[in-house]
Amino acid sequence: MSYVDGFVAAVPNENKSQYVEHAKVMAAVFKQHGALEVVDTWGDDVPDGEVTSFPMAVQKKENETVVFSWIIWPSKAVRDAGWQAAMDDPKMHPDNNPMPFDGKRLIYGGFSVVSEE
Repeated sequence: MSYVDGFVAAVPNENKSQYVEHAKVMAAVFKQHGALEVVDTWGDDVPDGEVTSFPMAVQKKENETVVFSWIIWPSKAVRDAGWQAAMDDPKMHPDNNPMPFDGKRLIYGGFSVVSEE
């Protein structure tokens, strides 16, 4: 069964083009190391919540947009090996591909697929 890594972050609107380039580099590296698919999205209809929401979770500021991304791997074993290889790849080093957002507010996690239609 496949495995999914998910990410939510708040990106300054002025950094959208840098974010897109950053995401392209990361996607290429993850796919080189076994990812089946990498999807990066720019928030379009992401409402504020009263108790919880994507904007609240990442402490989105007025001049930011929430991004939501995921990586699909063939299995957790491939993900674990691929993730480590990707983190060791020089293209992923912050000096070579700096994050155009506050990484301290990035939310991420790995998920086992329970249904896939």
